Amino acid sequence: MSDASQGLRLYNTLTRKEVDFVPIDPRNVRMYVCGPTVYDFAHIGNARPVIVFDVLFRLLRHLYGETHVTYVRNITDVDDKINARALRDFGGEIASGRLSLNEAIRRVTEKTADQFHKDVAVLGCLEPTVEPRATEFVEPRADGKADMISLIQSLIERGHAYVAAGEVLFDTASMPDYGQLSKRNLDEQQAGARIAVDAHKKNPQDFVLWKLSSPEEPGWNSPWGRGRPGWHIECSAMSAAYLGEVFDIHGGGLDLIFPHHENEIAQSRCAHGTDVMANIWMHNGFLQVEGQKMSKSLGNFFSINELLETETFGGRKWPGEVLRLAMLMTHYREPIDFSVRKLEEAENTLRKWKRAADLAPGAGQLPVEVIDALSDDLATYAAFQVLTQLAGEAADGNEAAAALKASLLFLGFDVASADIDEGGVAKAIANRLALIAAKNWTEADRIRDELLAQGVQLKDGKDPVTGERVTTWEVKR
Repeated sequence: MSDASQGLRLYNTLTRKEVDFVPIDPRNVRMYVCGPTVYDFAHIGNARPVIVFDVLFRLLRHLYGETHVTYVRNITDVDDKINARALRDFGGEIASGRLSLNEAIRRVTEKTADQFHKDVAVLGCLEPTVEPRATEFVEPRADGKADMISLIQSLIERGHAYVAAGEVLFDTASMPDYGQLSKRNLDEQQAGARIAVDAHKKNPQDFVLWKLSSPEEPGWNSPWGRGRPGWHIECSAMSAAYLGEVFDIHGGGLDLIFPHHENEIAQSRCAHGTDVMANIWMHNGFLQVEGQKMSKSLGNFFSINELLETETFGGRKWPGEVLRLAMLMTHYREPIDFSVRKLEEAENTLRKWKRAADLAPGAGQLPVEVIDALSDDLATYAAFQVLTQLAGEAADGNEAAAALKASLLFLGFDVASADIDEGGVAKAIANRLALIAAKNWTEADRIRDELLAQGVQLKDGKDPVTGERVTTWEVKR
């Protein structure tokens, strides 16, 4: 395999161009991705961004070091349907003070959030660095991290928001380049809008930051009355809380460009007085099922869990890694037709790769061609061509089989590593701990990444008595 390598290039929706990725701080590369609304089980369309940005997370960790990447993916539990259910099920406890609204919401969403975590783990996705819940960022926090109410106050003070008819609204006319992400012309929006629908708005496209709650509705106390936040403000607060006012990458599905991401940008830039919210905006394409838009009325609406655990699609259950590969066989920006035929193709391909990888007793070096392919705007299809080539060249214990095994592990597929050299692992851990003590983070990260490529996952912790760093390991399946 070649020794050549290239820098990371990503398509930026904001500029409609592929650009060189230059992190704000290479020691802390920061990415935010909009997560699920946990009103119901996540559907297969929700799985695509989770898988796509998991691959990017893995790539960034490889390029910059595992400890130098912060990936935030939120849980949206601020939703009128969720709030109403919390009041219905726990209204008495909330009224008596035995249970806070946030605690009631957590009880309502616990099952769906837990199921989401189990499902995406089966899809081979790493946990994000941080997974904040929206309800924890409504009111000012004891730790001083950004919150929704404080952001709204800042927008009012800066002249970008106003109170009308019991709502706090963002004033889109106060931002001259509003619509930059979606490329929507403000004058055209005004001309085509039905102003009478929301007569209290200064402009038809102004959007809600805070709305009042009636006595029968759940709500939080605020300077504008007891109420609840609009949809978009939550991600502005949570991204600022963990990534700062400006960060590297913001991701999500194509359907979020307008209005959600457009309004996130407006809120964040105007609240903080910055030129951008994130330097690069990335969006995965739409998903349809067997050539049709997914909908419950058509009977082609499937949750991730249904595909994994029931025989509702194609008359059988599907392994998580097959679903993962099927999602990645199409470039992330292209639309994908999720079909039984595609899943069967993914399953056959994965079977051939695994058969070839099993010829190696352990994982070898991760081929630079795989990293180069992914560094070209996550060109997974080009990376898979490398894997297919390696599978064709694989033989008992040879370099190609070992490289193929390393590639599969890196991409999140379940390939067991046999014959782990436990003595070698112990020696590598001791060496890494010495490097950490000497604050040589680059070499320490390199050792960790090399072991991971061999299928060895390190886990850092503290000795409960001495407080010293302790590292254990396990075979990553």
